[in-house]
Amino acid sequence: MSSHSHEAGKEHVCWGGGGCAHTHHHRLEVVDLSVQYQEVRALEKISFATECGRSMALIGPNGAGKSTLLKSLAGLIPGDSGKILWRGRPLTRSSHELAYLPQRGDVDWNFPITVRGLVEMGRYPNLGWWRQYSKHDAEIVERALASMSLLDLQDRQISALSGGQQQRAFIARALAQEAHVLLLDEPFTGLDKPAQENLSRLFKELTAEGRLLIASHHDLQTVSGNFDDILLIRRHQIAFGPVTEAFTEGNIATAYNGELRTAN
Repeated sequence: MSSHSHEAGKEHVCWGGGGCAHTHHHRLEVVDLSVQYQEVRALEKISFATECGRSMALIGPNGAGKSTLLKSLAGLIPGDSGKILWRGRPLTRSSHELAYLPQRGDVDWNFPITVRGLVEMGRYPNLGWWRQYSKHDAEIVERALASMSLLDLQDRQISALSGGQQQRAFIARALAQEAHVLLLDEPFTGLDKPAQENLSRLFKELTAEGRLLIASHHDLQTVSGNFDDILLIRRHQIAFGPVTEAFTEGNIATAYNGELRTAN
């Protein structure tokens, strides 16, 4: 299969953003999703629909089910009931078109791997059991490293990176995976202000290229500047919609049970 035909199914994602004309936007739809953890109901009847080219914040207190929802969308945790539809089809297992990026605190940064090695891991879901790592794979890895300004750091151990560089390395891995959807668990946490601003700019570039970003987020003061849509949950769904409509004081008070707090 030629590189051109390999890319043909992904024409709505346009690396480099800018003037790309998107002929269609793939849709992610969640219908009445509930998730049970042993005896605990972690999520109850969550429903929303969004599409590539947008960014969505998951908002709610600790224990609200934000991480559970991200892992369910990634195919890492099975739903109890309800369904997840990606491009009109049930998402019953992990898909290389959706990439999950864990909280930085959940990553073993001392694992002996270079930045390039980490990004190359993004190609594994595309390789399957039989196909060997090819020139095409190497070109995509190179492109992902360049997109995240990591070429100068590609031989560095991931433990030697700053927090912002670590986030960029994981995003580069998702780009190498050719993921349409990035599922990020608290991506801004632990970053200094310049790194947060850089990540915010990156998010806007990634959505302009036709990707869908869904991220759990705890700093209520920065929601409006970073996201198009918002899903407020407290195990059950409180509100979903554009930030300009759903991000209201009443909805926030309900999500946090009247205990409004902003984390910096």
